[in-house]
Amino acid sequence: MIKNNNKVVVLAGGWTSESKISRETAKFCVNAACESGWEANIVELTKNVPDELKKLKPNCVLNALHGQIGEDGSIQGLLNVMGIPYTHSGVLASAVAMDKLTSKIIFNSININTPNTLSLDNKSLLKPKNYNGNYVIKPKNEGSSFGVKIITKNMVTPKRNEWPKNCLLMAEEYINGKELTVGVLDGKALCVTEIISTPKFYDFEAKYSIGKSKHILPAKIPEKITKLAKKWAEMAFKSLGCRGIARADFKWDEKYQKLYLLEINTQPGMTKTSLLPEQAKFCGISNKLLINYLLENAKCD
Repeated sequence: MIKNNNKVVVLAGGWTSESKISRETAKFCVNAACESGWEANIVELTKNVPDELKKLKPNCVLNALHGQIGEDGSIQGLLNVMGIPYTHSGVLASAVAMDKLTSKIIFNSININTPNTLSLDNKSLLKPKNYNGNYVIKPKNEGSSFGVKIITKNMVTPKRNEWPKNCLLMAEEYINGKELTVGVLDGKALCVTEIISTPKFYDFEAKYSIGKSKHILPAKIPEKITKLAKKWAEMAFKSLGCRGIARADFKWDEKYQKLYLLEINTQPGMTKTSLLPEQAKFCGISNKLLINYLLENAKCD
């Protein structure tokens, strides 16, 4: 039964590198919303979105967008101006979380370990200054591991022209260790999952292709590391002012017994292979309950 006056628009797609995954997330969310009694419709992100929203007059918007525009505060700003409540984080939290350098500064200020940021030598060759270890080159404001490259000692130094001109890059030390992730719902950590990828790196293919990664939950790690990862995930969520759901990604260096927060994602994937819905289900929260909670708590800044 459709709830009275509870019409929701699920924003999806767009023109970024993550548009395909956004559409998969939207399908997942629409199915769960309809099961909860919402009248849900997918609207493709175009420059005509304001007109579409005016025409449909939704009670709220479920943000199923990934990457720039949908994850960096842009669409949140538009919805604030239009006065339409929306799910997930607001403008500031979205923008800061998307900017990996800025968010790292905030995390370090509250005593959360992050990999060291490295200064690059020059604009053409991407080699860190005074550093001989393995390192990572990645866009400072992309998601889903797009454009991420791990550079080992025996590899040729990458050139700047291997990435698009408008792509802002950063470098940081490579942490060898277990991939961990913690979902956060309304400020409370769900559980810790260890991710084992078929490719050595948990890249886009591993994240969204069935059978390319194995999720172990709860992660088989020391209890003190579990508690610390959950604590830091909650601290990171709060420090950026996130709301709704988010996912904090970690590396645990077993050799030196050191945990590192890599980033926090304010628009975690919601597909058949996604981590956060899997963690929610492990904690007794069905897809239907999860999406219904987000919609009932949608709001503007």
